[in-house]
Amino acid sequence: MLSDRGLYAPWLYQHIVSLGWHPFMRINKQGNFRPLTEKLFRGLATAAPHAGSAWCGYVECFSEVKSRVSCTLLARWDEGYEEVWLIVTDLAPEQATAVWYGMRSWIEGGFKDTKRGGWHWHHTKMVDPARAERLWLAIAVATLWAVSVGGEADANLPVSSLEALPQTHIARRKATGRSRPRLISCFARGLLTIVAALMRGEGLLFGRFVPEPWPSTPSRPTKKKKVRIAAHVSQETA
Repeated sequence: MLSDRGLYAPWLYQHIVSLGWHPFMRINKQGNFRPLTEKLFRGLATAAPHAGSAWCGYVECFSEVKSRVSCTLLARWDEGYEEVWLIVTDLAPEQATAVWYGMRSWIEGGFKDTKRGGWHWHHTKMVDPARAERLWLAIAVATLWAVSVGGEADANLPVSSLEALPQTHIARRKATGRSRPRLISCFARGLLTIVAALMRGEGLLFGRFVPEPWPSTPSRPTKKKKVRIAAHVSQETA
């Protein structure tokens, strides 16, 4: 259960655990923690104080009794990132890695699929929670269907044929050697595949989920866009 640091709360952490799920929640660095091997609390920012550092272990997180939680703390600060990632989870330190938090960006893709890029939820203008609840159930089932069909289609795409090309081919000279991101999401590919099958009279398709390896390295940090500020000088002040 991934969540951004603005959503962390002790009661929410405990509730996730009570459901049998595993919380994987990012927290702010303005707080204290105490490794179980130490007697005193220290600042969370000291867990991984600089780029290139990392730490993990069993801790008591937060010094205030009402906020304190016994958990595993994962701290990691990779080169190119502005600050440290601090994750609290109930998984053992040897079972988890802070790198997994990079998958939280998938939530943003889910927002797009639910709204303007897919089911257009934002056009419903619903205010009755009971009505919205039923629609959200339909959206959830439809999303699972589209992603399963699109995921299977994505897994069956032809592999790269770069190695079969002559050494002097222009494609070899332009290839970077890095894996390219998907040009189309599994969700969008699923919708297109389902609609195409219906138009051809092939009936409903049923896909399957094709698991991918869990990430073992952090995603590349997003490059900051340079903001250019133009100075406008009026004729009166020139």
